[in-house]
Amino acid sequence: MKKSIVSLSVLGAMLALGSSAAVAAPDWSKVPKRDVQVFHAGVTPIEWVMKKSDHSGRTGLTKGESCVGCHEEKGGLNFEMKRLADKELEPKGAPKTMNFPVSVQAAYDAANLYVRLTFKAPAGGADHGDKDNDVKATVLFADDKVAVDAGGKTIAGAQMGCWATCHGDARTMPGADDKKTKYTKAGAYELMQWKSGKGAKPVDGSVSDSRKMEGGSAGVQATGENKGGEYTVTFTRKLSGAVAAGKAVPMGVAIHADKATGRFHHVSLGYMLGIGADGDIKAVKQ
Repeated sequence: MKKSIVSLSVLGAMLALGSSAAVAAPDWSKVPKRDVQVFHAGVTPIEWVMKKSDHSGRTGLTKGESCVGCHEEKGGLNFEMKRLADKELEPKGAPKTMNFPVSVQAAYDAANLYVRLTFKAPAGGADHGDKDNDVKATVLFADDKVAVDAGGKTIAGAQMGCWATCHGDARTMPGADDKKTKYTKAGAYELMQWKSGKGAKPVDGSVSDSRKMEGGSAGVQATGENKGGEYTVTFTRKLSGAVAAGKAVPMGVAIHADKATGRFHHVSLGYMLGIGADGDIKAVKQ
């Protein structure tokens, strides 16, 4: 009987060690950084982007080109930021800082994906609707069915990024239904979010026919800290679904700074995260 008890104790200890190892933090000093620019998109929905008179890049998108392929240059964006800040595309008022860099690192092991974001959240926003959270950081992953129906053309979500789910009739857009949240017309995004507010829980949600801020199955964990104005946010989630080893998955980043709510965030274009595969951002196996 004693021998059996000892054996069970040893087995329990081994299982506990295995469980701890599965969620052990990566050695971030060995994970390369990839700077991604996030920008304030205003009320620029996919419908505006696909009007040739407003956006000459429409032709490239219909041929399968990506926004990043055209607009990212030397780590920055070649946007006309003044145009994004004018009254046509931002009727409420643009933030003082229209774009800023977010350093992205990614790693994975047999069970989990780890994503680390490092950034300085600018002040000077035009919206301060979130009184509980100074900052929110969001990462979204798209399945291969995400697409946008734009003027009779189907554009793959991977070409554009998660910001394209914010259509002209979504909540906080001018004259829209204030109860209609972000959505996709096909496929779904997995969403994870960290909030800076005291006691705030990580969000494990999704965006499909509507945005859901809970109910996900990725087992999202998130931690964050602010040191001297620089935020470091680390996400942990299971490798499952579209987010799996050996795959490249479309990924987007959004930062709500200065207590911003709704569309008043800074968003990235669409990037491919390679998890043991080629991508704009590559997750390192540890």
